[in-house]
Amino acid sequence: MGRPSKTNELSLIQRGHTWYIRGKIKGPAGERSIFESTGTRDRERANAIRIQVASRLLAETLHGPKATKTFNEAADSYLDSGGSARFVLEKKKDGRQTGLMPHFGEKKLMDFTQADLDSAAKEMYPTASGDTRNRQFYTPFIAIWTHAVKNKWADAQSWQRPRKAKGTAARAEASRSGTAPVTYERAAEFVSTMSPAPAMVMTALFYTGLRPIEAFALDAKDINIDKRWGVVRSSKTGEPRGFPIHEFLAEWLGPLVARGGFLFRTPRGEPYKEVQSGGGGLKSAIVLNRGRLERMGTPIDDISPYTARHTVSTQLVVNGVHAYVKDQILGHAVDDMSRRYTNVPQQPLIDAINTLPVPDVWRALPWVSDPIKHAGDIALGRDPHAPKPRKT
Repeated sequence: MGRPSKTNELSLIQRGHTWYIRGKIKGPAGERSIFESTGTRDRERANAIRIQVASRLLAETLHGPKATKTFNEAADSYLDSGGSARFVLEKKKDGRQTGLMPHFGEKKLMDFTQADLDSAAKEMYPTASGDTRNRQFYTPFIAIWTHAVKNKWADAQSWQRPRKAKGTAARAEASRSGTAPVTYERAAEFVSTMSPAPAMVMTALFYTGLRPIEAFALDAKDINIDKRWGVVRSSKTGEPRGFPIHEFLAEWLGPLVARGGFLFRTPRGEPYKEVQSGGGGLKSAIVLNRGRLERMGTPIDDISPYTARHTVSTQLVVNGVHAYVKDQILGHAVDDMSRRYTNVPQQPLIDAINTLPVPDVWRALPWVSDPIKHAGDIALGRDPHAPKPRKT
């Protein structure tokens, strides 16, 4: 069974066929206790693990966790707290694991430099644009780092992201669906022919500016219709944030809130999931709707889930909303003060979001009056008595 543990000594004990590590390590930075499985029945292998664990705990008690925490440990904790696994740890069909965790592995947080990030970004995405590297590499890395700082495993850093591309390359990328705003009339034409369930999500995106993954994760308990306020518990930055609810959303979100659980669900009643290609569970609905509009003679191929975020940002500027208020709505202005008041409705933000226009065709959709009744309908489209979309 092994000897009882003593301070500054870790012992091996056997439970069943498996060896466990038990003991305490004490130093100037504190004391660490441990009782965990080595995951092996081989004593020699278990002893090697014990030595590694003892070395790590000794370093922690001498210098604190900042001296020992690895990227994968921080990333694991980030994922356990509800962070997105996209670009962090993903499994391909052939069984390979990709993302930041397989790349950085057990590299210590204290050893990271800006040069390490820039080199890794180029290695992982050699042909990608700066915007793509920013989205798929720097943003998830910084979210994990922010989580580590919050847990006092790392020091706060001002990591530099790629600068926006200039010239023809930038203009070419801006032509892709989702990278440019549209008018609310055009958005209404597109959403009005979608099945109700995805139409509800797209409507929420166009009247909040949320990222698709943030909308997918919304829970009914985090929506306060009366106060026109919602809370994203796990945002792209790894920090919770509040957002205002447009009066149009307040007209029909009530039944979804009363239903409880995930606010938005597929026609089958399942939560939406984010996928590698970017649109998550909305991608197939978007593609199908484009085909439907093509057959109707009103093709619209420049709208995707991220179009809504760009549209909200642009429309708020056009409406004269102050840049700081706009950034707070979109989740850009995340400082200590805004985090402190995440759950407190902010009237300037509510007033600003209500400046977004609501075309008549949007208000006339059948599901607006009864979202629960129509949630499972497929391609219900617009009310036959509602205004018909203009051909563009």
